[in-house]
Amino acid sequence: MKGNKATVLTFAEKCKNILASNWKGQLNTIKADAKGSKEDIYTSKVKYIIRRGKPYIWVPEKELHCVNTIIDERGSFAVANPFPGPLGALLKSIKRQPARVALTGDIVPHKDEKSAAEILRDIIVSEQKAISEFSYTVSGVLSSSDITARSENLKELLDGDEKYVVYKFNPRSCLFIDGSGSSHEVDLEDMEASKGDRLAPLSAKIIDGINKSEARRRALILFCFTYLDANAKDALMLSIDRKGFNVLGKVSSPTLKDGVGEYQWKEYRFPFKEEARDVETFCRQLVEMEEEAVKKVSSYSGLA
Repeated sequence: MKGNKATVLTFAEKCKNILASNWKGQLNTIKADAKGSKEDIYTSKVKYIIRRGKPYIWVPEKELHCVNTIIDERGSFAVANPFPGPLGALLKSIKRQPARVALTGDIVPHKDEKSAAEILRDIIVSEQKAISEFSYTVSGVLSSSDITARSENLKELLDGDEKYVVYKFNPRSCLFIDGSGSSHEVDLEDMEASKGDRLAPLSAKIIDGINKSEARRRALILFCFTYLDANAKDALMLSIDRKGFNVLGKVSSPTLKDGVGEYQWKEYRFPFKEEARDVETFCRQLVEMEEEAVKKVSSYSGLA
């Protein structure tokens, strides 16, 4: 069950998934005054969608970004892998950052804001329709989560009273930054050639649903034991993609404190037997792995 090149995503694919899974990011522009651009940076959180591989960003009219970009189009945009509910609390406690994407490039006004609004509306309707048509298995996973779906967060851009200016972000460079803080430069041609997973837009809600279900948390512990021979005391889903998923398992540390073993959170990768092209396939394979793990444990204990 160990990960290799065939069972993990490329850095470009990981970047595409992060951008597709979130709806908010950190926009940075260079502060401007009457004399032109200065080197001070103005930062704020903004909402966005991905269209043809590029971020389209909704910036409130009152934000300084709208003035800054008139003088200097250069900017950067950072988006983190969603870390909802219990996962966010754990990452904070162990001082670990979620994986993230850092883009630098030019921020240009999207001239046809009406078409941008129509694209946004289509994305929201499509996602909400998909959620309403999911099977019992998928609905069961999603119902365990109480976080707001991505489509509902984006809906505020259309239904709220705030006025926005829509910008297109044209990237000139891309970095993938993993959970340990290591940076990996990603070729923009690889980014353009890669596609985000179809399950990415709902990944945050799926992860949260799994982590808030005691039964599925116990299943993750079984995965660590049966597939990787790791005796985990607790486990949380960290990330998901079409090729598998990553789990944080609480396992014994070789370090002793006053003669007593300590615990540490260690990351494990579980590849799928076949790629999960959509949410239904992901949940089906997850359930199959749960059933298989239970059978293995039963055989070990002589109950099978």
